[in-house]
Amino acid sequence: MSKAVAINSFLLLIASVLIGAYVLDIFGLSIPIVQVAGGIVVCAIAWSLLNGPNTPAAVAGNGERLPGSDELRQRAFYPMTMPLTVGPGSISVALTLGANPPQGFRSLLLTALAHTLGVLIVAVSIYLCYRYAHRILRTLGPTGTSVVVRLSAFILLCIGVQIAWNGIEALLGSVIARPLS
Repeated sequence: MSKAVAINSFLLLIASVLIGAYVLDIFGLSIPIVQVAGGIVVCAIAWSLLNGPNTPAAVAGNGERLPGSDELRQRAFYPMTMPLTVGPGSISVALTLGANPPQGFRSLLLTALAHTLGVLIVAVSIYLCYRYAHRILRTLGPTGTSVVVRLSAFILLCIGVQIAWNGIEALLGSVIARPLS
């Protein structure tokens, strides 16, 4: 499952970087709008993690049945890849990176290669985190896991606020820069 989530994440992020801005144009959406919406969703997810139970079920060992391999494969894209691993925040960042392509073939090619390398590094880190999640959780224990989840949730909340603020700032800037009729 970790391999499937990593591959799905790579494909989703690379598509967002390379063609996402064109898809937004089709629907008449701007990057600032995506940033505001993505930031709000990231904040909501972070808030729920901050206020969730102290001990995750996986660490608590609550005796629930573990899903089979077929069920895990079905879950690999939804919900594991989208929205849990690659959510609105990362998609809005990828869209923003791909929204202003450089002029000239050489610059465009180098930028696309750099984006692809960056997304590949993210996908490899996703694979490693999912592949070794059980060992990491076991090493941290229930208390350590709870601390890491809370700290990560707070950082995620801050990232969501920053993403939303970037969009709000751009929207406000476009209103202020607009001449009065």
